[in-house]
Amino acid sequence: MDEIPLSAQFVTLAILLVCSGFFSLAETAMMSSNRYRLRHMAAQGHRGATLSLELLGQTDKMLGVILLGNNLINAGSATLVSLIAIELFGEDKWALGTGTLLVTFLILVFSEITPKIIGATHADRLAVLLGYLLWPMLRLTYPVVWFVNLFASGLLRLLRLKPDASSESAHLSAEELRSVVLESSHFIPAPHRSILVNLFDLEHVTLADIMTPRGEIEALDLHDPVEEIRSRLSTSFHSRLPVYEGEPGNIVGILQVRRIIAGALEGEFDTAELREHLGEPYFVPASTPIYAQLQFFRDNRQRTGLVVDEYGELLGLVTLEDIIEEIVGKFTTSMPGGPSSIAWDETGVALVDGSQHLREINRALDLALPTDGPKTLNGLIVEYLQEIPEVDVGLNIGGVAMEIVQTRDRGIKTVRILKPVSAN
Repeated sequence: MDEIPLSAQFVTLAILLVCSGFFSLAETAMMSSNRYRLRHMAAQGHRGATLSLELLGQTDKMLGVILLGNNLINAGSATLVSLIAIELFGEDKWALGTGTLLVTFLILVFSEITPKIIGATHADRLAVLLGYLLWPMLRLTYPVVWFVNLFASGLLRLLRLKPDASSESAHLSAEELRSVVLESSHFIPAPHRSILVNLFDLEHVTLADIMTPRGEIEALDLHDPVEEIRSRLSTSFHSRLPVYEGEPGNIVGILQVRRIIAGALEGEFDTAELREHLGEPYFVPASTPIYAQLQFFRDNRQRTGLVVDEYGELLGLVTLEDIIEEIVGKFTTSMPGGPSSIAWDETGVALVDGSQHLREINRALDLALPTDGPKTLNGLIVEYLQEIPEVDVGLNIGGVAMEIVQTRDRGIKTVRILKPVSAN
């Protein structure tokens, strides 16, 4: 080594540090890369992404070649620094100690910390390039890597540690996927992101959460006079109406209004003709998840279901549109006073109908009213107070202050909700 000029030794040291930095960068970039993005690029025909995925599929061998090169170079760097220190300062102990400290500092800064920061910051861009470099290196050094991994595998078996192959697939749970979607505001438009988030909730939302309660169902009674039935048909906003006989719970069929509206308006109409146009009622349990119900609607070619409890008592009505709106949001054609009209005014107050679903109120006003009990605001307040409250009664539920504005028919008609300080 004495015959090699000192300048050449410094150049060699610099090259060794760069090579060591390359291996550190490669290790960090490959292990931090987004495998889903790599799979997408590989599906598009990107050769570098394909090679990187193959390397990640055999992580032990990929790390073997990286660490083999890194440790050999670091050992060589330490030896070279010691020789340089001896040549410059002699064989004194302080010179060797100074050389050790110097090489440690150089390796930390130039071969470890800086390359790893770069690798973690630009992992996805670097991974597709590193595939071209690491793959031939693995092929060339495969016998050595295999031999080293043989001992490593034996040690793992001795310690009764078995690498989890499933972890390499980087499976994400539903909650983790939800977090990914919520954090992707720079890539996914807000409306699309809202739909994706709603999809994650489908398994936890049942028909009882979105149905129209029994008391609010617009229906026809066959016992009513023909003129009253005709009047209801002419003013109905719905394309399908449940038809009952005597008792609201005694549903005898579902009427498609368009099939009979022309004759009803022209006067050629009676209850016998109405019965001929009734379709079979379709009953569904209240506990059915809405995702499952969406499939049932498709399989049974239905658009309207009558929601019943475990005893077969009618609880409400759900339509295909209700489920779609739960996913994509309320349509702009919502009825006046519906969920789309719930909003804070300039004073931080919202007037809400007591029959509104708590989920709709939470979504519209960004609140967190409890939904594990009653489904409507009226039910929540009555359960909380254990009685039908009087007008002007104030209360606080879940940190949300509210006041009863109007009651009607043993129920709460209108509630004034005050915006919490923490609400956006």
